[in-house]
Amino acid sequence: MNRFALLLVLLMCGGGVELPAAEMQYPLSVAAGKDGAIFVADKNMHGLWKIDGGKLEPFFQGSNKFRTPMNSVLSVAVDSKGRVVAGDSATREVYRFSEKGEPEPLTKGWVGIPWALAFNSKGDILVCDLEIHQIVKVPEAGGEPVKVAEVAGPRGIAIDAEDRAWVISAGGKNQVLRVNSDGKTEVVVEGRPMQFPLNITLDKDQNAYVCDNYSHAIWKIPKDGKPEKWLTGKPLDMPVGISFAGGRLLIADPHAVMVFEATLDGKIAPLKFEAAK
Repeated sequence: MNRFALLLVLLMCGGGVELPAAEMQYPLSVAAGKDGAIFVADKNMHGLWKIDGGKLEPFFQGSNKFRTPMNSVLSVAVDSKGRVVAGDSATREVYRFSEKGEPEPLTKGWVGIPWALAFNSKGDILVCDLEIHQIVKVPEAGGEPVKVAEVAGPRGIAIDAEDRAWVISAGGKNQVLRVNSDGKTEVVVEGRPMQFPLNITLDKDQNAYVCDNYSHAIWKIPKDGKPEKWLTGKPLDMPVGISFAGGRLLIADPHAVMVFEATLDGKIAPLKFEAAK
């Protein structure tokens, strides 16, 4: 039965079942697993997409009912064990998905707005909590988050080879900070050269890449160098999410309603996939 026939049956029967999404609506965050599968947090779809083998299909679709899991999903990441983790502001929670694809809460509602996620070498989850302006740490097994550092408007996080957290401070006087494992903070980018930085990722050489939503650009921060606009303009519109995977960058752009892939020599194109039937 196709979608339109199913909708007609539901209307005739007075049903209120939400149909599964068929295409991206508002992709905010993107992450890849070791097996090559790509996961996309789609706020308006209330869930996650999976792109594997060139096919796009729902990984998990929640409800449009507020305070239900993944109703307002903001972030997604994949840990070193291949487990998918997502942050949802509607339920004030960080979820890890089971082997059956079910979201399992990790903090009992102890986060506010989990905008971005990353993992340290121990498997702990580092969360940018926009509500309390902190980077917090959630134990791998779950539990109450612990403050790592205070950051004004934390909107992006990436962990380097030395277990230091590179953090976007959208509301601070310095836009990119680095937090050591003992909580001490140092400035990476002084001042506010970017208009509205939202997320950050690192390549294997520890060059950083930042989504600048308002300037329609991706910035590059060379290791021990000054930030520079690296990609700008079309096909990018207003990029939000970014991650590094397999020698390329993945970029989620909700206004373009697309995930882009960019090579490190500066070539960018829409990620190729088709909806699974």
